[in-house]
Amino acid sequence: MDLYEYQARDLFEKHDVPVLRGITATSPTQAEEAAQKLGAGVVVVKAQAKVGGRGKAGGVKLAKSPSEAAEAADAILGLKIKGHTVRRVMVAEGADIAEEYYFSILLDRTKRRYLVMLSKEGGVEIETLAVERPEALVRRSFSPLDGMTTTLARDIATEAGFSEEEITKLIPVFKKLYEAYVEEDATLVEVNPLVKTSSGDMVALDGKVSLDENAAFRHPDHAELQDHSAQDPLELKAQKMGLNYVKLDGSVGVIGNGAGLVMSTLDVVAYAGEGLASQPKPANFLDIGGGANAEVMANGLEVILGDAQVKSVFVNVFGGITACDEVAKGIVQAFRILESEGIEPKPLVVRLDGNNAELGRSILEDANLPKLQQVGTMDEAARTAAELADSAVTVNA
Repeated sequence: MDLYEYQARDLFEKHDVPVLRGITATSPTQAEEAAQKLGAGVVVVKAQAKVGGRGKAGGVKLAKSPSEAAEAADAILGLKIKGHTVRRVMVAEGADIAEEYYFSILLDRTKRRYLVMLSKEGGVEIETLAVERPEALVRRSFSPLDGMTTTLARDIATEAGFSEEEITKLIPVFKKLYEAYVEEDATLVEVNPLVKTSSGDMVALDGKVSLDENAAFRHPDHAELQDHSAQDPLELKAQKMGLNYVKLDGSVGVIGNGAGLVMSTLDVVAYAGEGLASQPKPANFLDIGGGANAEVMANGLEVILGDAQVKSVFVNVFGGITACDEVAKGIVQAFRILESEGIEPKPLVVRLDGNNAELGRSILEDANLPKLQQVGTMDEAARTAAELADSAVTVNA
């Protein structure tokens, strides 16, 4: 989970990383009040969007008075930055910046180690610096068992070209940032820029943090960091149901058991739609898992059928731990739910194979559900689902 800048700032403050005060606002009036509360001569109004390039897009503005802060917020709120609509700004204290640096800690999955990067040239896109002037970026791999030791912190700062006075002030900042990285189960902690003020203090001015969602069970407070307003409603609904669902842009809903099978199904559906007029593509990724029961199947269908762009649904299940009769019961259950809510079902193509496949097919035959057809092979089922979606689009065109 990627955090907004203001959330990263709060997380840094929690771990005693030096930061400037900041207050969020969702309206010009709130921004003006925030500037008054901060009482600083100069504040910075910054768009809160999980993308880079905010400054170049007009999403960062200086304000020398509360009224200017309100004007800046009015200009930034509603702004689109790389496809992201700005709904919140952070009003932060201005800083008397003498120098800007770059610092980050991330997970190096290939080496199963941590990687720390440091540069005296901060405030720029680090990807560009790494390509054009790689010698200006210090990289050091280290073991999680060792952590950010004083020796490591001193070594990277020395290699980057910092003075002894600067190194003395940087070491505790590096160690606190590492503390935040480990204790919050992050996969990335980045500060760009980490600034030295005119008084010589080190301050984390802008932060980026990515948290490992696999460790969410250790951090119930992280649930509060989720921005549901920016999340697709169907993905949010599926998340609450415990489903592994990702919304895509096509018209064929896909349900399968096991990520590998679902990924293969997406490919087969996309291929089947290539020769059709509307070129139907998968509308989603939905893996009901290896031990799904009727309730899980019903929930999955409920989510997919709630997507207006879905014109047909392909259920592709190879029964192993997941018994096909349970899948069939879930489909029947989902149709009953739709009927009770007065929702007309969409064409459903089902391919069942493996554990209890014959029983599952029999359950569906006996139920005699409207707009449902069973197909024997994966390729044939994908082609049928794509044709049904194409027909629906053509009729509505």
